[in-house]
Amino acid sequence: MNETYEERIANLVDTYYQDVFYFLYHFIGNQSDAEDITQEVFIRVLQALPRYDGRVRMKTWIFSIAKHAAIDLYRRRKFQRFFADWWFSELPAKDGLPEELFVEKERDQELKQAILALPLKYRLAIILRSIKGCSIKETAEILGISESKVKVDYHRAIKLIQKQLNVRTAGEGGKHVLGR
Repeated sequence: MNETYEERIANLVDTYYQDVFYFLYHFIGNQSDAEDITQEVFIRVLQALPRYDGRVRMKTWIFSIAKHAAIDLYRRRKFQRFFADWWFSELPAKDGLPEELFVEKERDQELKQAILALPLKYRLAIILRSIKGCSIKETAEILGISESKVKVDYHRAIKLIQKQLNVRTAGEGGKHVLGR
């Protein structure tokens, strides 16, 4: 079956739009900006599609474009506050006591703030590996770095998050567990 160019584009958007949006939402932290940049990503994909040579998987190629679009936005706003207050989607309602729910929400907020405080390269590694579930190889291809560099950046990011969470809770007499 020969797809028309329009059908191929529609197929790409249907297949990758939601993943790209969620990647950008987690990276940027703002739904409106994530929607705008997602549209920009697919405009860039359309413009670059004739040059796509198939050396990397389509998903990897599109995520690489998304990463560059997000970094471009970051650079345009380098003197403004870039990240919004919400990192993770609203948690579904859970059974439990109000104080347990409060503590859990507070821990999620602390984790979100710790991730947002990471240097850009570490934040990208955490988002791609932990939130988007990309493999080490996929992450390396998207970021344009070696697999060993992905492992190092990811490990350092985890250590920085753990250190930041331990510093925050040490004064409260409690021990914060990263994995909850």
